[in-house]
Amino acid sequence: MKYLVFTAVAVILYVMADWILNRIEVYRGARLKGRSLVFFVILLGLALAAFAILRHFEF
Repeated sequence: MKYLVFTAVAVILYVMADWILNRIEVYRGARLKGRSLVFFVILLGLALAAFAILRHFEF
């Protein structure tokens, strides 16, 4: 069960990070130079938050 939860969370976080990055780029009106780094930072922040929540629910 844990593997399914972690896989679902990973997919959701990836999609959310991509959406957030696209919103930032639309707001700026141009692509970011360090797009990969910004994506990583967004994904890392979301992952840390998600795993803190999962730890709270003892997954």
